[in-house]
Parts: sequence; structure tokens; C-alpha cells
Amino acid sequence: MSLIIREKATYKEIQEMSKCFRGYIKIVVDVKREVLAGGGDRHFDDEKILLLNGSKQENLWGGGFDMETKEIDYNSIINLRPSQENPSRDIFSFDIRKKFAEIVRKLLI
Repeated sequence: MSLIIREKATYKEIQEMSKCFRGYIKIVVDVKREVLAGGGDRHFDDEKILLLNGSKQENLWGGGFDMETKEIDYNSIINLRPSQENPSRDIFSFDIRKKFAEIVRKLLI
């Protein structure tokens, strides 16, 4: 089940978001609005819920969060955006990666 997180996630929210992958959460971050959605089976699920709640496609980036190691990854099919100079599943832009990580740390750690 996808949840939108606008402020520091509660223990219960984190547990709910990690149900699909046991200790790992697929996340999509709106780097402009500084919110994230997590818990979907696919990044598409989290992307969709953010789009329905006012986010714009160009601000949404996907990745994941390992709850045990606290590692953040920047890999998702939704990141394939040649029009935004990102021809890969990984987020290439240092600035976007940095903002993505800041938001994840603020909301999940």
C-alpha cells in the first residue's frame, strides 16, 4: 500500500511501507514539494499517487531505502528521462540525487 509522507514518518507508517519487500521500501520523491510516496509494489504505484495529489512529473524521482543499512539507492525505471538529460534508470544529476537523499533522510530516518 502506497503512503504519502509529508513529515517524519511514524514507526507504523514505515512498517506499512516495507511490507512488500521486507525491510526495503520503494520510494518516489517529489524534489520540489519535498514529499515522498512509498510502499508500492512498483515505483509506478507511488508515482501515480503523487501525481494525483498535485505533483508534476518532472519533479518525481524514484529509488529505494534499505531500513537495516539506511542506504538510499537512486534506481527506478521512472528515472529514464532523456528530455531531462537522464538517459538511465539511475539519477545522474548530482543536485537531484543530493535533494532526493536529503528528503529521504528527513522523512524516513
